[in-house]
Amino acid sequence: MNCTHDLSPIDIVTYVTEELQQNYKKSSSPKEKAKLFDDFFDRWANSKHDISIARLKSIKFDFAADLDWFNVSQALSLRQLHGKIVLLDFFTYCCINCIHVLPDLYALENRFPIEKGLVIVGVHSPKFENERMATNILSAVQRYGITHPIVNDSHSELWHALGIRCWPSILLLSPNGVPMLLLMGEGHGSFLQEFIEAALSFFGRHKNIENFSLPLKLSEDMQPASNLRFPAKIARSQLGHRYAIADAGNNRVLVVLNNGVVEYKIGGFESGFIDGDFATSRFNNPQGITFLDEDTLIVADTKNHALRQISLRAGFVETLVGTGHQCSERTGGRTGPLQSISSPWDVAIFRTRDMDMSFHLDERNVLEKTIILISMAGTHQIWGYFPEGIIWWKFRKFEPRCCVSLIGNGLEENRNNSYPQNAAFAQPSGIAMAEDFLFIADSESSSIRKASMLDGKVMPVVGGDRNPLNLFAFGDLDGKLFNAKLQHPLGVAYNHVNDKVYVADTYNHKIKVIDPDTNTISTLSIRNSEGNPISFKEPASICLSADGNQLLVADTNNHTIVNVDLKTLSSQPFLLDFSRVTTSNQTEIKNQSMLLKTLPFYQKSTINFIIKLSSNLKYATESPQKWLLTSLNKGVKVNSTSGCLDKGYVELQVELVDNILIDNNNPIFVIQFLLNLCDTMYCLMKRFSIVINQERTKTAEKTPQFRHDININIDRSKISL
Repeated sequence: MNCTHDLSPIDIVTYVTEELQQNYKKSSSPKEKAKLFDDFFDRWANSKHDISIARLKSIKFDFAADLDWFNVSQALSLRQLHGKIVLLDFFTYCCINCIHVLPDLYALENRFPIEKGLVIVGVHSPKFENERMATNILSAVQRYGITHPIVNDSHSELWHALGIRCWPSILLLSPNGVPMLLLMGEGHGSFLQEFIEAALSFFGRHKNIENFSLPLKLSEDMQPASNLRFPAKIARSQLGHRYAIADAGNNRVLVVLNNGVVEYKIGGFESGFIDGDFATSRFNNPQGITFLDEDTLIVADTKNHALRQISLRAGFVETLVGTGHQCSERTGGRTGPLQSISSPWDVAIFRTRDMDMSFHLDERNVLEKTIILISMAGTHQIWGYFPEGIIWWKFRKFEPRCCVSLIGNGLEENRNNSYPQNAAFAQPSGIAMAEDFLFIADSESSSIRKASMLDGKVMPVVGGDRNPLNLFAFGDLDGKLFNAKLQHPLGVAYNHVNDKVYVADTYNHKIKVIDPDTNTISTLSIRNSEGNPISFKEPASICLSADGNQLLVADTNNHTIVNVDLKTLSSQPFLLDFSRVTTSNQTEIKNQSMLLKTLPFYQKSTINFIIKLSSNLKYATESPQKWLLTSLNKGVKVNSTSGCLDKGYVELQVELVDNILIDNNNPIFVIQFLLNLCDTMYCLMKRFSIVINQERTKTAEKTPQFRHDININIDRSKISL
């Protein structure tokens, strides 16, 4: 393209990017794609007669001086990065779409390290005033585990110089620092991998890539102040004896008594997506949490894009919804783990009677059914999960265990409407039930809103703007409806005692209270134990005690929980006592069968587990039949550690590890099965483990390979080998 001088440089890059992507989609073979990329890069190498590329080469831009940098020991300049393919990620740390891009960047960093020619630089270009502060950005860098260099472009100078228009935007520069490609939004991971691989190959052949390193140094100046790390939501059991804390930075859930004694630690410090007992299970940055009953928790496992359930009685974690991968659909409707979702941020419980039009002599005797409401930040909607199935709004039937969009059309707006599918949210991040209303902390519109659970109507409460497209109406101002101003609120809680709604006004570092009768909000003047005004740092959530007199605050960037007396507005740390729980799993797993099997083991062994159901049992339709290894001896390795049964069959390849002796004090491995079964009347869950021990044998050296078939017989009341 030889463009006219009427187009800005960013428009030129946008045009050539769209042209490349269109041709890329038309390419049907790797050979065609390779030629397409080579022709594209050749324009930058030989552009004497290409006016548009010459124009891009003529623009001058760089990072401003005296900016704050993270993960490097000294400031960088774009000129200093000549000889590398440079990826500039223009982001703001509140943006859910920017968060969705991070896994793509992690994958690029691992595949193309700096020495091989790729440098990723995050250019933090803030939306909110609070995001200009270096300390808050540092907290976000640590919270999200970002290891590449980040610059705090607090006044968005590079953004404006280049004409960047939205978050996130990824701009790729050639080894000479010339803009080549501009990708806006999320979902470009696979294309980026191929583009960068081709770019490094092309410019490497032309001797344009240099293998120098950078002065990397992870920014770790802010150390966590407690055993917590960036605590997110807090929930209270109905009776008030327990609290649950989503310890997001540690990828785990804590269950504590109301005196601070930790009962359970669920999950581990390392992230993962594993069902199992409390020691084996893994989460990834869980944000939302609520009690389904006194012994059951529902978790919004945010970075796993999943809804998880924790049974304290059984000592087990299972996945209700989600595949572990982000989806972009706005409708839903599939069953359980078959339905993929996008960045669930909070959860709440609503119970209502079935609208099946059946006649009942006494409506009060009709049992209520449970709906788990989900603030789906990734798609800007409110979704619902239906454990039992129900007939609800406008007599719509929701099947058991389905997960479906309920409120919001998926557009990022602050649009209130009488019809739930015509309303729109902007990254809903906190929800709280209050009788028949769901209060919503709509973070990107900086407002609190509510939705009727009778018909789905969405209404304003405080904050934001009358114009549904204005997502920049933020500030710090008490008042009524749209005259009040907040800044990226993440938490909301309803007090059933005084009928007030409490808000974590996150980026204003304050706790506020709403009178829902008048739609007015005011700031609470909370003081610390010394009588001075308390200094919160981006509090993410709040939770009320059973009597409504105490307010627990997740003081997220201070890595602590604060207990506020609502009568005196005095506060003190809510200290956690970890002395009665250890990192090992001490939970007694009840109602679970433990079977033993002793086998001879050779250099390589194949073990087949064959499930045989009695004639009156069958596998539940569309429900996953899962297995996982909960223990593995250090002296062996296996081909897989978890999965789903294939027609009642699991095959494991077990191999002895060279130069490592088997630990004879422990089993070879423990395999756990979680089966969803049905008979003619009921559905039931069967969970059991098989402990595989080693048989002492003298024939191991003579028999390098061996095969074992283990038949597992299951009827309604018994499991046997």
